[in-house]
Amino acid sequence: MLLHQKWLRAAGFAVALLFAVPGQAQDVKRLEAVVDAFVASNQFSGSVLVAKGDQVLLDKGYGAANVEWNIANAPDTKFRLGSVTKQFTAVSVLLLQERGKLKVSDPVSKYVPDLPPAWSAITIAQLLHHTSGIPNFTAQKEYLGIEPFSKKPAEILVMVRDMPLRFTSGSRFDYSNSGYVLLGQLIEQVSGESYGEFVRKNIFEPLAMRDSGYDWNATILPHRAAGYERNAKGLANAGFINMSIPHAAGALYSTTGDLLRWNRGLYEGKLLKPESLAEMLTPGLQNYGYGVSVLETSAGTMVQHAGAVRGFSTTLSYRLKDKVSVIALSNVEGTQLEPLSLGLAAVAGGANVVLPLERKAITLTAAQKTALMGTYSMPTGPKFYLREQEGQLRGRLDGQRAVPLYAESSDQLFALVVDVQFVAERDAKGTVQALTLVQNGQRIRMARVADMKLDYDAAAIFLRGDMNEWSVRDRMRKEGGNYVAKVALAPGRYELKLGSEDWKTIDLGGLADDQVLKLGEPHRVDSVGPNLSVDIPASGTYLFTLNVSDKQSPKLNVSKAP
Repeated sequence: MLLHQKWLRAAGFAVALLFAVPGQAQDVKRLEAVVDAFVASNQFSGSVLVAKGDQVLLDKGYGAANVEWNIANAPDTKFRLGSVTKQFTAVSVLLLQERGKLKVSDPVSKYVPDLPPAWSAITIAQLLHHTSGIPNFTAQKEYLGIEPFSKKPAEILVMVRDMPLRFTSGSRFDYSNSGYVLLGQLIEQVSGESYGEFVRKNIFEPLAMRDSGYDWNATILPHRAAGYERNAKGLANAGFINMSIPHAAGALYSTTGDLLRWNRGLYEGKLLKPESLAEMLTPGLQNYGYGVSVLETSAGTMVQHAGAVRGFSTTLSYRLKDKVSVIALSNVEGTQLEPLSLGLAAVAGGANVVLPLERKAITLTAAQKTALMGTYSMPTGPKFYLREQEGQLRGRLDGQRAVPLYAESSDQLFALVVDVQFVAERDAKGTVQALTLVQNGQRIRMARVADMKLDYDAAAIFLRGDMNEWSVRDRMRKEGGNYVAKVALAPGRYELKLGSEDWKTIDLGGLADDQVLKLGEPHRVDSVGPNLSVDIPASGTYLFTLNVSDKQSPKLNVSKAP
């Protein structure tokens, strides 16, 4: 389950135990070097398994399963899976379809009673594809208030059941844990069993996945890793979550070995009929199938999903052509596993891999940075924004988090948290005309486009956010060189932006993700930046003041009204 602050048949059949094989020592050394690089830079603690078919190339634990007792992670360490759970939910639904219990083309309301009228036409397939339009309950400001408590699926969905759909069902992709909790409720309603029992009987037992299950908090579970998060002082124990909350969106646990059994059992036809597996792997919007992303890479089709839940980060992938499995499970929340997973998959496929951590960064001059900074457009429409924040270049694609970028040369940038590079294209005068994004063996040219021109007098500016349901209720009034909105607020955290009614003339957000405004301090805001947040300590009236004396570097100050 991906947290949002914004949470992947025959009876008696058992997959044989798998062992590493000789003859691939060079690959194994390089695989170990890839993981060692991440461990040495304090970017990974957990367990990793890499296999090619039935040949295990790497199966090791790194770091501590329990820091306080200094107990090491190992291949048999159990980790919470987060959203890797979703593919088990998808297969459960398809098993019920094969048995004639439901059809994914049917409305979910046919099987689950008492759903809101707005949900009546939503199909099971739309829930699986994240195209239902049901708001994501983990993205709501009330979410943290329910996280510690035991809830049934219907009680969890109370948070969003009275909200309008975000869009017409089927028209857009919008990742929603709500949809997969509803799928868990569907499985329980149709099967007559709890979600955990259904998955155990129909998936874990047939595949001999003896180290997997529903991660109930009260269970005494041998070899379960403790979960951690990072703060300014290093590691800290992760916050508590009652595991009834993620349910079918993210509540399972497993080991690397069991997940290899899962990969082989699923993709080698031991669970689903061929037509059901093909349906699951047919990509919809945003290349999302049923519970998995289906990506075309230079090495072949990759099926993948990541997960994140309190204290844990996970990723599971399978390349169809050469049967390469990469499983990385970490007991540190927020760990970026994509660069590690992609590097291991490439090495297992025989590629010569240069890791982000192996690239050598240089320092650019201010003029060199300025030449690169700007807005770029992908062929499919999304924009890429290259900005500088406190001396650090940062890149952000529409709808994604900003990542720090480093320079190999004045024309080549790279990221550390994801394996991606950018190559500048200049005209005869030396002006940057485009950036080419290089990732997963693909090259995408992004032409430079004009930045949004901030014309503050061209349209009314509104304070838009959680305090007014992102409406245009709170207009900012011009006062000298400032625009001011006065709003009564209750205590809590509010996400917000400043924008015109159509968002096209004015759209101001943060310079970086998760930027929290401090009361009484002016903060630079940026065109088309991500949402800002502000923590309101006490009920009262607050002023939101936008200073535009420097039109291209506007600043927002939030303060208590006198």
